[in-house]
Order: sequence, then C-alpha cells, then structure tokens
Amino acid sequence: MKKGYLSLVLHAHLPFVRHPEYEHFLEEQWFFEAMTETYIPLLRVFETLAGEGVPFRLTMSLTPPLLSMMSDPLLQERYSRHLRRLLELAEKEVERTRWLPEFHHSALMYRENFAFARWFYEEKYGRDIITPFRRLQQQGHLELITCGATHGYFPLMLQREAVRAQVRIAVEQYTRFFGRPPRGIWLPECGYHPGDDEILREYGIRFFFTDAHGILHASPRPKYGVFAPVYCPSGVAAFGRDLESSKQVWSAQEGYPGDPYYREFYRDIGYDLEYDYIRPYIHPSGLRVHTGIKYHRITGKTADKQPYIPWIARERAAVHAGNFMFNREKQIEYLVEIMDRRPIVVSPYDAELFGHWWFEGPQWLDFLLRKIAYDQQNIELISPIDYLAIYPRNQVSTPSESSWGYKGYNEVWLEGSNDWIYRHLHQAAERMTELANRFPEADGLLRRALNQSARELLLAQSSDWAFIMKTGTMVEYAVKRTRDHISRFLRLYDQINANAIDEFYLSDLEYKDNIFPDLDYRVYQTTLPARLRQAIPAMA
Repeated sequence: MKKGYLSLVLHAHLPFVRHPEYEHFLEEQWFFEAMTETYIPLLRVFETLAGEGVPFRLTMSLTPPLLSMMSDPLLQERYSRHLRRLLELAEKEVERTRWLPEFHHSALMYRENFAFARWFYEEKYGRDIITPFRRLQQQGHLELITCGATHGYFPLMLQREAVRAQVRIAVEQYTRFFGRPPRGIWLPECGYHPGDDEILREYGIRFFFTDAHGILHASPRPKYGVFAPVYCPSGVAAFGRDLESSKQVWSAQEGYPGDPYYREFYRDIGYDLEYDYIRPYIHPSGLRVHTGIKYHRITGKTADKQPYIPWIARERAAVHAGNFMFNREKQIEYLVEIMDRRPIVVSPYDAELFGHWWFEGPQWLDFLLRKIAYDQQNIELISPIDYLAIYPRNQVSTPSESSWGYKGYNEVWLEGSNDWIYRHLHQAAERMTELANRFPEADGLLRRALNQSARELLLAQSSDWAFIMKTGTMVEYAVKRTRDHISRFLRLYDQINANAIDEFYLSDLEYKDNIFPDLDYRVYQTTLPARLRQAIPAMA
C-alpha cells in the first residue's frame, strides 16, 4: 500500500481574446502560442502515456474563456493559418542552419514539433482540441475541473449575484463540453472569500483549492495543515497548496526552470534575425514578435547566451523529475509518521508554465509520471475527488480570505494601477441585477440585449486585465478592454431603459463578443426562477 498521495494540478487559462474586426490581432498570439507550446505538447504526453499503458492521474482546469476560444471557428481558422506559417518558417530555418551545427539540431526539433502540432490539430482531431481532453477524462487519466466564467476575482466582487453568475455559467459551459457537471473548481487566482463556498455548493461543486495560508490560517486551525482537506461549513472541501513542491517547479531562481541548460525564453529569432528575412513571419504591421523558435539556453545571468542543446536539456529534465519524486517520497515518509492518515501533497501550477515559459516542462512531466508509475513504492497519483472518496470524514474549518498572488491576498488586483476599475464593475453588476429583476421573462430583441449586457459585464470582470495593469505588460490593451466592455454595458443599459435598443449596434456586439452563446441573463436575478433552480445539478 502506498504511504501517501500526490495531486498534480494544472490550471489552464487565457483571457478571452477574439477580434473579428481585424484580419490580424497581436494579442490573439497569446492563444496561438499556448496551443502550440503548452496544450498540444501536454496532450501529446498524456496520449502517449495512455497508449503505452502507463498509469497516471492529474487534475486540470480548462477555464470557460479557454474552452470558448478552443471551440470558436474564427480562432480555429486563424490558428490553422498560424501553424502553416510556423511550419514554413521552420522549413526555412532547417535550410538556413544546415551549415550552423550549433543551431541545426534545434531547427530540426522545431520542424518536428510544428509538424506534429499541425497533424494533431488538423488531421487527427479536425481542429477539435477539446475532444482529447474529454477522452482522457473518460479514461480516468484526467480530472477536469472548471473555473469562474471569465476568471473574475471573487474576493473583490461585492455582489453575491455576480459571483453566483460566474459559477453557474462556468458549470453550464463545462457540462455542455464534457457531458457532466464539474466536481471541482479552480477559484480564479486561487482567490477565496469566506462564504463563496456556499455558492459553490449550490452548483454541485465538491472541492476547490486555496494557497497554503488559506488553510493554515483557517478557523479552527486544521489538524493536518495543508496535507489533508478541510470541509467548509457548507460541506465543500478545501485543499491547500504545498509550498515546498510548488517552489521547486515554479521558481525561476530556485526551481528547475532556471537550470542553465534549459532553453532561454527571451532569445527568439523574431528579434534576432535580419528584418527582411523574418518579416513574413512577424506581425503584418512589421512589429517584431516571438515566433517560438529559440536557439539559446539560459546559460546564466549574462547577456552572452550559449547555444541550446536539446538532448542535454532532456537529460536535465529527467534528472529534475527524479529529484522531484525523491523529495516527495521523503516528504510523504515524514508526514505519514506524524499523521493518522495518509497525507495528500497538492502541487498546483499554471499549465502555461509547461512548454511556453519552461520549454522542457512537458518532458519533465512525462519523466515524472513514468518514474512515479515504475520507480517508487510510496506515492500514488490521485485527484482531490479521489481523496475525498478514501477519506470522506474531514475536519470542519473556514479557510481565511487568500489568493496565490503577491503577498497572498488582494494586492495584485487592487492597488494604484488598477483600483479605478472597481467602482465601475460594482455599479455595472448592480445594474445587471436590477435589469434581471425588472425583466424576469424578456424575449425577442430585449432578451438579446439583456444577454449581451451580461456578456459585457462578465468580460469586464476578467481578473487578467487588473493583473496586466499591475505587472506593466500590455497595459494599454488591458485598459482598453476594461473600458470597452464597461462602455458597451452602459450603452446597452441606457438603450434598454429608454426602450430604444439599436439592433445594428447589438448585432455588432454579438458578433465581436460572442462568448457563452447559450447565456441566460436571468442568472443575475436575486431570486432565480423555479425552472432555473431545478436545472442546478444536485451535490453528489
């Protein structure tokens, strides 16, 4: 019998970025890069392991905005076009580096990676990248969970109707894609506010995650710390993040991704090569961007970067996977001696770390899952829902308000650069609830306007915009998105009140901001209609 459990959690999320009004839009590149460098490589690892009969189990969130982009025909076509251009560039790079042996092996690697991505996306799954995730869940390898509808930061939402709408819409969309309601949720930014678990329970959510201090500062104090869940008074389980295992993978300074033999993210041929050569493969405006082809390794804290050597980096990934497993074995051996149950170590990470930021991350994960399956006897990989089945009785305690942001609370999303957004978000949420209460059974053009008002509010609430304003990257875009969605909501609100809805304007918004096509504005009602309440999945 295993001595303890390891729960690896990957949080896959991107903000909803879709601009049909432009032929090329720079920020859509975020989605294309994540598809090529993270989601497809992870699926490649998972499907290979499953095909070879290697036992493994992970938990992974696929957020509603990400699912919406993965299933959007416009973005699917644009991503296919992006892949064709990448493969064309990779072919040219194989030729260009033929007499540059220090780069040629990497060029061959990129050509193979891009060719696989195109085959996997276009031919194997016909642009339906959600199907392989659903299949892996059906096979028992993944436990897919949901998130807030647009990754809105719950602790800073004053209106409970706003939180309830974020949860309900997320549950409905997950059910539409995966055929059953989710059993767990990744709270956006791991942000927990006491009482939000009551809303989670309403919609059948069985568990969520907090950062370590959310559990360690819970009241009453948890007996097992973060190595066992607690039940909130609502009955929903909270699992705490293990700091030690997180730091080993997450930290670029102290963790594995900073190894000098791993690939350097910031040296890309989109910036390094001659402008005339690279111009067909960067933004049509002429702006240099990352192409994903990078020939240098981290080397050290120096501007003089040495050539990247794929096989050495792969060996380092294997060594680091062994080190991670060894440390978890020792951690669990210690914990089982001082606990009266088998501990669970919860290790959550942003999925985009694996492949995009840390190029060798999927290789590391592949090695780790194989080593856990065959090279040790102490650890079993499980999902939190599995642990609750093994240990259905747990301490009742209320986690403290917390997040996994800088300093652990709300500062990242509420400080000088972004605090101006909240008075607008709060007022818009109040007005959306007012509209939903005032028009309990709207139809026709009015119903369309109410549904679109809800979409604009939801898109404005995305925590990504406040985060970008805080970090100082692409600030102009984040500010514009926030202002645009609030302005669109307010214009619709005024038109609804004046009974003068501009159908041309509304249709344009429905075309641009088409997230959640089945959305029902009545999720914002203070008291949901009886037939909507009957649709809520019962808590298992």
